[in-house]
Amino acid sequence: MNEVKINGLKLEICSNSIFSAKQAEAGGASRIELCQNLENGGTTPSYGQIKLTRESLNIGVHVLIRPRTGDFLYNDDEFNEIRQDIIYCKEAGCDGVVIGILNADGSVDKERMKVLVTEAKPMCVVFHRAFDRCKDPMQALEDIIELGCDRILTSGQQNTAWEGRDLLKRLVQQAGDRIEIMPGSGVDATNVTAILNYTGAKSIHSSAKVIEKSKMEFNIDAVSGMDEDEIYSSQAKVEEIVAQIKSL
Repeated sequence: MNEVKINGLKLEICSNSIFSAKQAEAGGASRIELCQNLENGGTTPSYGQIKLTRESLNIGVHVLIRPRTGDFLYNDDEFNEIRQDIIYCKEAGCDGVVIGILNADGSVDKERMKVLVTEAKPMCVVFHRAFDRCKDPMQALEDIIELGCDRILTSGQQNTAWEGRDLLKRLVQQAGDRIEIMPGSGVDATNVTAILNYTGAKSIHSSAKVIEKSKMEFNIDAVSGMDEDEIYSSQAKVEEIVAQIKSL
């Protein structure tokens, strides 16, 4: 699918629903990362969400494949679930998958990642923020390049990309043209240009999210939960980020 460059750069929006994905496209994003459960770091979206989003969008759709929240040390059942989700994404015509598996010692699980990368090709393969839990980021970078991944999504092993900007800059320099380093986490219109300028990255990741209270008029105070705020990507916020990138 078409991934339009913005001033020579690409903007990826993390979208947690079909509605969010449409907002991202309308705002001028280059592509989306589709997920669910964004408030807990994201998990694999449903088959229906994947199918309908792919059918609705004309920009790139990359799907987060993460079977649960928590760490990135997966048992055999979880690994097989990841494999099946990758197969479905390929059948559904998605442009890429966003995956990552670690060993208990904080190294990249190259053996099982190789299986997943082979399964996913020719789709784009992104190693997600499991990278930010790696023991040795520079070695992890080389391992991920060796595996044949196309991109790494990382905050530079800090809570936000701005805090991790020094490592991000080192990663971009070490990676060269061998793999794309994409900063993400805490990116918005107020800092996107500073992060891009400092790190030298050619693409960047943001949720461009807004939070709204439930629109339910009826409520039962004795029951907790099931009335949480709604999180979604905002066309206006995407447009603000796009405008900043165009100003570079």
